[in-house]
Amino acid sequence: MTDYVILFPADREDEWDRATEAERQAIYDTDAEFGRLLEERGGRITGGAELASATRAHVVRRGAGEQPVVTDGPYAESAEQLSGFYLVSTDDEDGLLEAARVLVRSHPAVEIRVVATS
Repeated sequence: MTDYVILFPADREDEWDRATEAERQAIYDTDAEFGRLLEERGGRITGGAELASATRAHVVRRGAGEQPVVTDGPYAESAEQLSGFYLVSTDDEDGLLEAARVLVRSHPAVEIRVVATS
């Protein structure tokens, strides 16, 4: 089976913070529907997580000279934030793409990438 990562790069944290429990549950239900559709096509979710707010993020990057610099908060040059991800395995990439279509009901964008193998 081929492994893929499903990324949610454009979710707006401010909208999530204002969402009611019912609105949040609707998003979770959409994600569960994705999992069901993926399984119907022979794939499976093997991992994943909802990520905490980017305000709790730390960034380590190359600084002047050789010393790394650690900063708080999301990377300043990034217009988007990563709110979560799934790891999935499937032999049916077309089936994965079809199942992933339901995710855009709740997420503005979904990025699907093959996990590199060594």
